[in-house]
Amino acid sequence: MEASGNKKKWISSSDMAQLKRLLRYAGAFRRQFLMAALLAIGLAVLGPLRPYLVELTVDRYIFENNFKGLVIISLISLGVLLVESAARFHFIYITNWLGQHVVKNVRMKVFGHTIHLRLSYFDRTAVGTSTTRTINDLETINSVFTEGIIQIIADLLTIIFVIVFMMISNWRMALISMVSFPLILYATYIFKEGIKSTFQSVRTQVARLNAFLQERITGMRIVQAFTAEDREYEKFRQINDEHRKANIRSVWYYSIFFPVVEIITALALALMVWYGAQNVINGTATVGQITAFILYLNMLFRPLRMLADKFNTLQMGFVAAERVFAVLDNKEFISNNGTKEATNFQGKIDFENVWFAYNGEEWVIKDLNFTLMPGQTLAIVGATGAGKSSIINILNRFYDIQQGTIKIDDTDIREFELGSLRQKIGMVMQDVFLFSGTIMENITLHNDSITEEEVHAAARMLGAHDFIMRLPNNYGYNVMERGATLSLGQRQLISFVRALVYNPAILILDEATSSVDIETEQVIQSAVENLINNRTSIVIAHRLSTIQHADTIMVLEKGKVVEAGNHYELLAADGAYRKLHEMQFKEAEEE
Repeated sequence: MEASGNKKKWISSSDMAQLKRLLRYAGAFRRQFLMAALLAIGLAVLGPLRPYLVELTVDRYIFENNFKGLVIISLISLGVLLVESAARFHFIYITNWLGQHVVKNVRMKVFGHTIHLRLSYFDRTAVGTSTTRTINDLETINSVFTEGIIQIIADLLTIIFVIVFMMISNWRMALISMVSFPLILYATYIFKEGIKSTFQSVRTQVARLNAFLQERITGMRIVQAFTAEDREYEKFRQINDEHRKANIRSVWYYSIFFPVVEIITALALALMVWYGAQNVINGTATVGQITAFILYLNMLFRPLRMLADKFNTLQMGFVAAERVFAVLDNKEFISNNGTKEATNFQGKIDFENVWFAYNGEEWVIKDLNFTLMPGQTLAIVGATGAGKSSIINILNRFYDIQQGTIKIDDTDIREFELGSLRQKIGMVMQDVFLFSGTIMENITLHNDSITEEEVHAAARMLGAHDFIMRLPNNYGYNVMERGATLSLGQRQLISFVRALVYNPAILILDEATSSVDIETEQVIQSAVENLINNRTSIVIAHRLSTIQHADTIMVLEKGKVVEAGNHYELLAADGAYRKLHEMQFKEAEEE
């Protein structure tokens, strides 16, 4: 609701802007939209036509004992009823069809937009909130078409035509019947304003519930490991309680509004019957007119009763649309102005005076310089927060650097088309993510250009084929969400296969063996050696035993390189690397 010149509007200018934008999405379905509009007009005429036929039936055929005419008018009334029923069926079907198709298109646009946003958006946006925008809010937008704008137009047209028929029939009785009209309009407006704020609160609480549930279900292992069930239950109870209170507030408005409307309707009916009865006695009105007016009043006040509810449904659709459009209007994309295709990469990597920060000038990478020649392996070690993973993020252009230049094969990575650049860089992360689906789907990621034979060959090369073939359905085995039915080592091997089948020129391994046991590490280490063979590789390692054969080992501290060289050179230098090595060697002896 907005104020303009101290006057409140039924639909604010911002709501109108949302409506116009939504209607643009319906532009692809102009034929259905036009059909719904025509049906709305037809229903607005057919509705009050039935009371008019009742008036004729009573006055001209029943009281005049015209049986033949009564049969004809009854058949006409039946025909009108059947036509109206058919029109209403098609009206309801088309409006719902239209809503579902618009929502489908918007949902695809939101998802397509979301998957291209930069990772910083996801860093600060809860998954449950994004889910709410893509699922719940879009279902609310559907109501704009099924219960909102078209239904409101149909109801307003019905009210207009009912008043027209009433005025034609008996204008004096029509005016008496509408004495209470301002009262019901005022009550409707008050209800609309009150219920709007409660609906907004309900939507906010739904988003909180979704976000809370998603995070706790995803992190259930942590909840149970730290016996936090009772504490999380209490937090959920509080959020759920707020959701309940918001819904009860809306119920309170409904419980007040509808009885008030019933009283006003009964008052209007009583006035009409009282006045009409006197007119019948005086001969200025007929019994048929009174009968018709009873039907007219029901037809007049029924849409008025529902109008406030539909306006709030419409406004909730606008609230949801505003949230969805806020996502669509988010332009936090990694710029993709490059025109070069990343083909025939040799794999030379240059970092030249690179500075990078996630926020402002809180530098995570500080004046970083190094060169990695094609086919060489660079290992990066350092304490948590040293900036190791940030190097991966900026090389893939998940985030853009603030200063300096990153080059591949002597070309600034910003000159490459973003998709083609990332296709040439393979990644194996420490926290392997597998989607619900088969092993084959998780390896190919639904890329039809990757054949089953290529997947099998890659799995054999990396030592994963044998364990996959022992699973039920082999490569068709369903790994469930996040690969919960596989061991950590098995998930890691699948991620290696996934990286290999895409045949990357540059390979990145982010602590890919740090979370597995020694025996599994030996299997994976063999796979790593096959994977990095003849590829430019960057390996972030926690266990120094896995990187001793790297061409260059770079030690990071607080975003700066403090040492660089091969394993033996760094041991001889007696610096930070040697201290790390001795610390791990001592821990291994103690174990």
